[in-house]
Amino acid sequence: MSFVQFSKVSLAFGDRDILKDVSVNLSAGTKAALTGANGAGKSTLIKIMAGLMEPDSGERTAQKDARIAYLPQSGLVHSGTSLREEADKAFLWGYEIQKEIDSLGEQMERMSASGNSLSAEKLAVVQAELLGRLEESGWYNRGTLSEQVLLGLGFLPCDFDRRTEEFSGGWQMRIALAKCLMSRPDILLLDEPTNYLDIEARNWLESFLSDYKGGFLLVSHDRYFLDHTVSEVYELFGGSLKRYAGNFSHYEQVRAVELKTLISEYERQQEEIHRLEDFINRFGYKATKAAQAQERQKMLDKILENKIEIPESLKKIHFTFPPAPHSGQLVVQASEICKTYNGTLNVINKLELLVEKGERLVVAGRNGAGKSTLLRMIAGADNDFTGSIKLGSGVSVGYFSQDSAEQIRGTESILERLERQCPLELVPKARDMLGAFLFRGDDVFKSIDVLSGGEKSRVALLELLLKPVNLLVLDEPTNHLDMHSKDVLLDALKDFGGTVIFVSHDRGFIEDLSTRVLELTCDGEHDGKYRSFPGDYRYYMRRLEDEASGAVASPDAATRDIREPAPREEPKSATKLSWEEQKKADSERRKIQREVERLEEEIAALEKEKTALEIKMSEPEVYSDAESARSVQRQIETTRSRLEELNAAWERAAEKL
Repeated sequence: MSFVQFSKVSLAFGDRDILKDVSVNLSAGTKAALTGANGAGKSTLIKIMAGLMEPDSGERTAQKDARIAYLPQSGLVHSGTSLREEADKAFLWGYEIQKEIDSLGEQMERMSASGNSLSAEKLAVVQAELLGRLEESGWYNRGTLSEQVLLGLGFLPCDFDRRTEEFSGGWQMRIALAKCLMSRPDILLLDEPTNYLDIEARNWLESFLSDYKGGFLLVSHDRYFLDHTVSEVYELFGGSLKRYAGNFSHYEQVRAVELKTLISEYERQQEEIHRLEDFINRFGYKATKAAQAQERQKMLDKILENKIEIPESLKKIHFTFPPAPHSGQLVVQASEICKTYNGTLNVINKLELLVEKGERLVVAGRNGAGKSTLLRMIAGADNDFTGSIKLGSGVSVGYFSQDSAEQIRGTESILERLERQCPLELVPKARDMLGAFLFRGDDVFKSIDVLSGGEKSRVALLELLLKPVNLLVLDEPTNHLDMHSKDVLLDALKDFGGTVIFVSHDRGFIEDLSTRVLELTCDGEHDGKYRSFPGDYRYYMRRLEDEASGAVASPDAATRDIREPAPREEPKSATKLSWEEQKKADSERRKIQREVERLEEEIAALEKEKTALEIKMSEPEVYSDAESARSVQRQIETTRSRLEELNAAWERAAEKL
């Protein structure tokens, strides 16, 4: 079994200990996440593991011929080759082995010809071993593997012969990730591999890592992705590394209990420090109390040597929006929307959309399907389209996109800028809000003009959230945020009194926020299509799975091809209904709506119950006791069965609605 082991690794920058006696063992079958606050040293540790940095002390032990592949967060650029040629570089190790095999063959021929058959036999054994390694690695199927990985990460067949320099920065990192995966190393070290991936590519990567035979250690801020890929978590905290068994959610639950204890100890220590400092300040100058003051100073110095530190990222805050201005029930009405690129391709074609007050509509689809384009049009930032988009009565729009960072300019500090724009009641919380969005400590005094693009993007998002609007149009709001920041944003959006239309590649964020899904599809050759799903993202994904398995109508049957609109039976208009009929219809609709909401609440409660039971099952005192394990398993099965019934009832009610 291939392995790489690090023992008592330490590294300091100046007087700050980044790593203190860190030990970790990575081997085939390792499925691990590395977590910790921003600035804790995660990327530094991974670089040391990859051999790109030397620690101050410690040992690195690796099995002979163990191969390690490393993906940094950013900065890789490819040029001078086609995508296909660049991908083939991932197999250079195999070409080297093949070259060695050929060389051994030539040596064996010469030895056999000279009558040295014994030496030739020894070389034949070495050659057979190398041939076996190539066979087991799948190197001979590298063409198929290359295509599978590139397609899985979102490249199209027509991209394979494009020059690599034609791809943007995000796609450059996808090329680098593809090469790491195709090289099939013994150990994969991936630093934020999901940063540049859409949901489809993340799902594919999740599946790839689940089946991966080697070991991997990855850093990611995507909780859902981690929950479905890792079986252990390493946390870097105060320079020390600690291992937690289980998936990421289980780690968070265990860690929450530990942190509660840590914070209690921190608060007790702070009280003791303040008590001692107060005594020293009050009586230190008095001759009669000098000896006691000196004794307390010694006690204080001893405490400060072992002072408990609580990172800013652990200081939870609850962020609330300014009250949303009142608006009508109908927020957005889009009719016959068409958006054409290159003069021929309708990326968005004859789109019809109604968005009502309070909805959290997520726009889903692969890269290039027109998601960001649609959001720009709804926000009024793009008027180059046909059809009409009307905002409802009293609707005010707040729009965030990755381009918002370009509008952040000036020489004032981040804190000054935020306090200037804050509603008066939120000014006292400005530092906390900046901390929640990763501006901690002295960072708040940074001048706007020295911020990076990611930092400016976070400032732009925070500024938007402080404006009194009732329709938020958000394009990738979770980019550049860590998990804590995402949680703060998610809680605020759940409590927001207005309407949200958003795009995100963070599946956990989408699942927790969305109440409805609009799917856009465009394959780059045919005009776009759209479908609306009257349910949350979990329902949407279940529906896609059912379609793929044939359990429900296929996408072709269910999707209206909007290049050739299917004939629709014109519904009976409200004006043609009698007053009594209309009243009865409205009453029935409200009744179904209440039933849908009741079912959604019951489903959500049961989902939580099921998750709690599954966590309980993973506890040693439960799974190690046969009777307890059977009892919990029966509860899980009962809950699962009830969930299936409720989901079926919800689908029937949603269809009626």
